[in-house]
Amino acid sequence: MRLARQANMLISLFLPLLFIFVLAFRAAGQNSSSSSSSSSSSSSPLPYPKPRRGDQVDDYHGVKVADPYRWLEDTDSAETRAWVEAENKVTFGYLDQIPYRPAIRERLTKLWNYERFGVPEQDGGRYFYDHNSGLQNQSVLLVAESLGAEPRVLLDPNTLSADGTMALSGHAISDDGKLMAYGIAASGSDWNEWHVRDIDSGKDLPDVIHWVKFSGASWTKDDKGFFYSRYDEPKGGASLRDANYFHKLYYHRLGTQQAEDKLIYERPDNKELGFNGSVTDDGHYLIIHVWQGTSPKSRIYYKDLTQPDAQVVRLLDDFDASYNFIDNDGPVFWFHTDLDAPRGRVLAIDIRHPERGNWKTVIPQGADKLESVGVVNNSFLAGYLKDARTEVRVYELNGKFLRNVDLPGIGTAAGFGGKRTDKETFYAFTSFVSPATVYRYDPVAGKSAIFREPKVDFDPSLYETKQVFYNSKDGTRVPMFLTYKKGLKLDGQNPTLLYAYGGFDISLTPFFSVPNLVWLEMGGVYAQPNLRGGGEYGEDWHLAGTKLHKQNVFDDFIAAAEWLIANQYTSTPKLAVSGRSNGGLLIGACETQRPDLFGATLPGVGVMDMLRFHKFTIGWAWTSDYGSSDNPEEFKALYAYSPLHHLKAGTKYPPTFIVTADHDDRVVPGHSFKFAATMQADQAGAAPVLIRVETKAGHGGGKPISKQIDEVGDEWSFVAWNLGMKVGLR
Repeated sequence: MRLARQANMLISLFLPLLFIFVLAFRAAGQNSSSSSSSSSSSSSPLPYPKPRRGDQVDDYHGVKVADPYRWLEDTDSAETRAWVEAENKVTFGYLDQIPYRPAIRERLTKLWNYERFGVPEQDGGRYFYDHNSGLQNQSVLLVAESLGAEPRVLLDPNTLSADGTMALSGHAISDDGKLMAYGIAASGSDWNEWHVRDIDSGKDLPDVIHWVKFSGASWTKDDKGFFYSRYDEPKGGASLRDANYFHKLYYHRLGTQQAEDKLIYERPDNKELGFNGSVTDDGHYLIIHVWQGTSPKSRIYYKDLTQPDAQVVRLLDDFDASYNFIDNDGPVFWFHTDLDAPRGRVLAIDIRHPERGNWKTVIPQGADKLESVGVVNNSFLAGYLKDARTEVRVYELNGKFLRNVDLPGIGTAAGFGGKRTDKETFYAFTSFVSPATVYRYDPVAGKSAIFREPKVDFDPSLYETKQVFYNSKDGTRVPMFLTYKKGLKLDGQNPTLLYAYGGFDISLTPFFSVPNLVWLEMGGVYAQPNLRGGGEYGEDWHLAGTKLHKQNVFDDFIAAAEWLIANQYTSTPKLAVSGRSNGGLLIGACETQRPDLFGATLPGVGVMDMLRFHKFTIGWAWTSDYGSSDNPEEFKALYAYSPLHHLKAGTKYPPTFIVTADHDDRVVPGHSFKFAATMQADQAGAAPVLIRVETKAGHGGGKPISKQIDEVGDEWSFVAWNLGMKVGLR
């Protein structure tokens, strides 16, 4: 089960989205304060900077495409830095006029100041879990000698930098519980530096590993070293922009220099392959999960660690489905796969007889999407999505159903880690109005007990969540969660935040968000549809929102907005829309297609130039979902919706607040820079088009809480001001 959890975590690292915490603070709503606001849409246009327009024109399969702000892609140039400074001056000058902006920040700060805990993991008899006292910029990693013992601080990232911009990006505990390998990310970058800490003393060993990206660490059974993956050191000082190719898997032996690390596997014949190595709990095998781009399809290789000179065996090499290693019973490997099962099943492969005719289905595909699987107490714990909410079912190792895990309600459960012989496991449960409560689950008795329960200054009994279904443009039935204060009047006047993602097989399930609470306290409606392109209903649902079918995602989102308006939850002047990363693309595309539909838009760290995204950092990996402008047919589909290329002079765009960061090496800030410059030039109405550029921050991962509060406070101030909201905070 631990291996399955690691594999799922590693896969998520290179997806362009979405760290879970980013969704948690981002999918939030607006805030309240003490006075009534007036919309700025009637004010005169703002004094935007006048950036230089270049004469760059590209030829895509005979189509000439102008790119006048190409120079803004060079985020380090003096000209770009001057433009950013000028834009931030306009943006913060605008925000300074909003009278209730300080009160919004104050309420966010007060609600965010609650004690919270991560899900414990147990190694070598010790328990490890995250803790945040409330407003710590980074959570602290604790260790306890027993479940009831007083924990002590093992690593406090807040001590690594004065401004909280150094974050713990991952960690791995040795089998004996005495050593920890851990990764540190600076200013939100995807680049990690790994160290090793002695858990007894709390002191670091001399070992340092550089240029790690999209990788965790996995210790060998003898605790003498660990496997990790990295890229070669970037050349020319463009580590935040240059494309990342030729991932390599290494073994680091403690006490040696990184230059001495043993190369375990590479593929010079395929620059796009990535590798994540995990050691099985019995220490017998190194499982190599092979990924290519952000496709959910994968390959599985393995190496016999009991044989020093064993070669890497390509067990599953057809790239025909998703394969996630769960655990093994000697030479029998269990996999969670969507092969011939778009909603997922559990498969057993005996590596002594690996021919497909010998494969056995242990848990067959069901009506619901199988999201995750692990093994604890010699039983499978299978997590399902039933209309985008969690159900967990217990099966014997032969596939016989035993029971459901009783969960507290409609929400999301995550965790259930451990080893095959463990007699306990832990999980967190959250909903739109309930913070993540950590439970200890006894798999023998089938009972859950609260381990840690946060206390938030908020009354969830005043609010309700329901799930509705609506029809998209082509008749597809799409689910949507709605959360609001009980007794809501359907008069079309409710401020509403519509948040979505729609891509990369990512499932949006119920989750807790402090900014959402503030939005709900204002009487706002929070709406979260599960668009095609996501993973809520399996691979067919995902593929229906990719490449030549990407327009389905935008149609689903527009249909959600129209449904909310038609059913009197809100109206265009009261409707704000929000999304990040691929969700930022979603907002950009829908805003350019339907500028008449929205009262305010919040595109965050979005992929706005669909013709050039693959030329930067890990952008090439997204072609599995988007396609590539290098392909003539896919170019036509991309050009048909690319937000940057569908901005039109003379159009009245709704109030728009674009967010990015100077250290974003996932979706490079040039996307947002060019989109903002173009929209400002094309805006025919008086509605503001602003861009907020955060410093010493990246795509969202590891962002200090102080920066989160500032950014969200500015976003909700902008939205509340432009929706003409009457705001009042308690």
